[in-house]
Amino acid sequence: MDDLSPKPGDLEPIETAPIEELRALQLERLQWSLRHAYDNVPAHRKKFDDAGVHPDDCRTLADLGRFPFTAKADLRDNYPFGMFAVPTEEVVRVHASSGTTGKATVVGYTARDIETWSHVMARSIRAAGGRKGMRVHVAYGYGLFTGGLGAHYGAEALGCMTIPVSGGMTERQVQLIRDFEPDIIMVTPSYMLSVIDEMERQGVDPRSTSLKVGIFGAEPWTDEMRRELEERTDMHAVDIYGLSEVMGPGVANECVETKDGLHVWEDHFYPEIIDPVTGEVLPDGEEGELVFTSLTKQAMPVVRYRTRDLTRLLPGTARTMRRMERITGRTDDMMIVRGVNLFPTQLEELILASPALSPYFQCVLEREDRLDTLTVKVERRPDASRDDADGAGAELRRQVKARIGVTIAVDVVEPDSVERSVGKMRRIVDRR
Repeated sequence: MDDLSPKPGDLEPIETAPIEELRALQLERLQWSLRHAYDNVPAHRKKFDDAGVHPDDCRTLADLGRFPFTAKADLRDNYPFGMFAVPTEEVVRVHASSGTTGKATVVGYTARDIETWSHVMARSIRAAGGRKGMRVHVAYGYGLFTGGLGAHYGAEALGCMTIPVSGGMTERQVQLIRDFEPDIIMVTPSYMLSVIDEMERQGVDPRSTSLKVGIFGAEPWTDEMRRELEERTDMHAVDIYGLSEVMGPGVANECVETKDGLHVWEDHFYPEIIDPVTGEVLPDGEEGELVFTSLTKQAMPVVRYRTRDLTRLLPGTARTMRRMERITGRTDDMMIVRGVNLFPTQLEELILASPALSPYFQCVLEREDRLDTLTVKVERRPDASRDDADGAGAELRRQVKARIGVTIAVDVVEPDSVERSVGKMRRIVDRR
């Protein structure tokens, strides 16, 4: 793989500024954001008043812990534009969630918000190894989903040739990679596996393409998945994080030279980790639920937004900004099987440790005689024998029992039996 470490002059001054300078900027911007939300969003003002706090009470960054949380339900309750802090005439774009689990959540952007988003996305692509003049193949979905347009505007802002492919049409994805010779692909990790498989079906060696970097996000993935992707493609696999309620992709990104967690762009987004049950703020280094407060958003500021993502905050390394560990799971995708908490990423880690099992798997939850059961449906690799795959399935069952403490069933199926992803992978099938 190519050395894509930054050269002198590549980085913005704030990325490597002294921590005291960063904290002073954060406090100034936080005080503005709280005031902006209180003065212009009735829902925020009511929550502040009910909690007995006022923007003037924020004199230090630690004071943020006194302010109330914002949850997805707040956005749904104020659908569609009730959380906007500016007149709709000043909103130049909206995005929205799919609404598959309830009413969609809508987010808005002023022209300056779009500039800020493009800027942090360009910073993210540069952190991953991107540079002006490179070609970026965007295979995230376009439309109301923030992934495609977020990546697109960021790549353009960095000065890259931007190839807006969107998701799906996997055969065409491969053809365009061969024809246009992009340096970077931006896509979910699960769909990248489908693209790699299609390359191999077409007789294309994935390690022979022009791709140097994959920027993967929109779903949790593991270091084992990183190794799988890097070994099969000979490119850097780098993690990106974001969510539409906070901005979209580009809230945090790994640096290609370290790949040791995602640096949060703290000059625009202030992170906290809380106990997901009590709401207590936890010190850096402890695992809990990630919470974000926007520092510069105009159209829709968010105050202590509960992401439901589980991680921990660590000191900065390649940048001054703190790092967040790779997301281990979400509080709303945690499976509780006979009293034991279990995340799909834990299973992915064990599955990818076996050379006979592929990364394509689903967790099927059912209820038998008032007891929950979990069957992991996982494909054998095409080059693995049936006996080897069945043996690996039995070993997976033993490893889950030994390491996690829950008894599961494992169904090793033939290649191409598990549904393929063109966006976020559906890891959990709940039939209860």
